[in-house]
Amino acid sequence: MADAKRRSIRVLMLPWLAHGHVSSFLELAKKLSHRNFHIYFCSTPVLINSIKPKLSHHHQNSYSNSIEPVELHLPFIPELPPHYHTRKGLPPHLSPTLTKAFNMTGTRANFSNIVETVKPDLIIYDILSSRLPELAASLNIPNIAFATSGVAAFSLSVHSSKKKGDEEFPFPEFCSDALKKMCQASSDIDRTFRLFYERSSKIVLVKSFRELDGKYIDFLSSFGQKVVPVGPLVPEPVRVNDSEGSDHIINWLNKKEISSTVYVSFGSECYPCKEDMEEIAYGLEVSNMNFIWVVRYPEGEKMKLEEAVLDDGYLGRIKDRGMIVENWAPQTKILEHSSIGGFVSHCGWGSVMESITSGVPIIAVPMQFDQPVNARLAEASRFGMEVKRDNNGRLCRENLSKVIREVVFDENGDDIRRKSKEISHIISRKADEDIDVVVQELLQVIGM
Repeated sequence: MADAKRRSIRVLMLPWLAHGHVSSFLELAKKLSHRNFHIYFCSTPVLINSIKPKLSHHHQNSYSNSIEPVELHLPFIPELPPHYHTRKGLPPHLSPTLTKAFNMTGTRANFSNIVETVKPDLIIYDILSSRLPELAASLNIPNIAFATSGVAAFSLSVHSSKKKGDEEFPFPEFCSDALKKMCQASSDIDRTFRLFYERSSKIVLVKSFRELDGKYIDFLSSFGQKVVPVGPLVPEPVRVNDSEGSDHIINWLNKKEISSTVYVSFGSECYPCKEDMEEIAYGLEVSNMNFIWVVRYPEGEKMKLEEAVLDDGYLGRIKDRGMIVENWAPQTKILEHSSIGGFVSHCGWGSVMESITSGVPIIAVPMQFDQPVNARLAEASRFGMEVKRDNNGRLCRENLSKVIREVVFDENGDDIRRKSKEISHIISRKADEDIDVVVQELLQVIGM
């Protein structure tokens, strides 16, 4: 411990190349930087450029002296130019190529040189990293896995890859046929989770907290590695000026009554199909609720929403009660606004954490990856409700409208709204308790 007081502890961080993963790692880096850790934040140039404004001295909290960006250059692949070295805006067909390029970095001299230059005391790597644990171990550097997905989904993945015969997952809320099919379809991910869970040095970090995920944390710990929650890691609302296009959103919300509006967003890397977009549009209209809908498209596939799915009279019918925003909106700031009464979400884990931190109930429209498990958790824990699809997997506007009204307005949603506020208060009371525990665990792993 004396050595820890003499100098900062050097930590090299390497998140997966998705916005939600980078954001989670960055928030953890910020927390640790206040506790005598110097962070070397390693990612591709396009992602490094996206986070630099959040670290500079012009930001409300400057981290320029404690979080140091380190560029990771992926191997050259003709169909994957540097601006595609991120999941954000990546055309879906290039996703396997990006994964392949990222997984090659752990064996390349490029990353080895980074490690030798930084000389970290510890490496914190994404659970979706490939060769990094092996490289770190060969250099005798302690390395710890960080899972930015939900603990329930992580537990289900590890269980699926390690179970014997027909052994059931011990939590019946996740034992539906649909979720089992999801696990079968993601068997490669299950094996990856298990492999890098097992290679982590003594502990695994997870983005959650015991009051929400305690039983899943304990179950995951039973496989051998101690699972340590780091808290929700929700970014503070960014102070933005009108040139970044947010003032008109907040001014519009200021005119709405308390809890009268739903926020609709499906993350930075999840793109509903044309049929889903149409059902969402008309489900919002039929609900008669105010709404803000953030619409995104993959890089190079931008189109006008009204040309893609809306009839000529749609925008006129929603008039002042609906706002459609392209590409970006200040999500944390919107969710904290008093007029927001519900969040129509894909249930990416980062969005789930932001929603419950703000005390806003979730209207769940899961699409892929761990999202169906996260949506089921929202229902089981009573801070949200899922919009059920039909037997063919199609979204139905009537179902969406019904769930929106029930969660935000109807008497049947009282319990969901109350539970959402209760969880928010728990998070507020805890403050940084989880991070203080994490620091002690990291020091033990390093041997300080």
